[in-house]
Amino acid sequence: MKIISWNVNGIRAIERKGDLTNFLQTYSPDIFLIQEIKATSDKLSQALTNHPEYLQFYHSAEKPGYAGTGIWIKRSESRKVSFSSGMPNFTDNEGRISRVDFGDWTVLSVYFPNGGKSEEAWKGKIIFYKKFLEYINTLRKNGRKVIWAGDVNCAHEEIDIARPKENKNSIGFLPEERSWISSVIQQKWIDVFRNFFPTTVIYSWWHVLSGARKRNVGWRIDYFFIDEKLLPSVKKIEYLTTQMGSDHCPVLLEIHS
Repeated sequence: MKIISWNVNGIRAIERKGDLTNFLQTYSPDIFLIQEIKATSDKLSQALTNHPEYLQFYHSAEKPGYAGTGIWIKRSESRKVSFSSGMPNFTDNEGRISRVDFGDWTVLSVYFPNGGKSEEAWKGKIIFYKKFLEYINTLRKNGRKVIWAGDVNCAHEEIDIARPKENKNSIGFLPEERSWISSVIQQKWIDVFRNFFPTTVIYSWWHVLSGARKRNVGWRIDYFFIDEKLLPSVKKIEYLTTQMGSDHCPVLLEIHS
């Protein structure tokens, strides 16, 4: 099972530029997890809503042109699938979570809040973190095989950011955010890439206006996490840094299902 997660920074934009077609032809994921779709389904082309190879699900934000997530899964997938969105006791009006279930597997596409716009936004980010960890722990307790991926909007350790000293007071690298990821790992959720490549420097997001991608001055803020019990099933984890179209690059996970 090949799963790829990508913050596309506008799904209509990557379609228009041809980057989506290139991506699908090159990698052909079995499951495609999408963040920042920035559109509602009625604004999308037929290829984005009725693709011949994929079942497609979107959870759009109420605010036009903002946030939102989606999941595509190949129609050739023989198992019955069901899609849903959000999480219990949380009003997800920004389209933060899309979910697909098949068999005893649950796969989540998640776009975590940035938290940098205001004090209220920062508090909202911390609440989201807390509720999300409770949510995935409950899914696991209920016997689901859980994979979650997306833009976590936080670089966990100094190795995950090109300029840690300069950003020690920056949203996305604050102690409260980083400690949350540590607590996730302590509760036996595995950061798949860092588990297999503990000393590898790689980034998934680069600031557009400063031309940071050309200089590889970036942040690793896009992740795949799995339940510790699933770790022996992992075949491959890779950041697809050569894929253009967004200020983020995709992340690929291959896992035996």
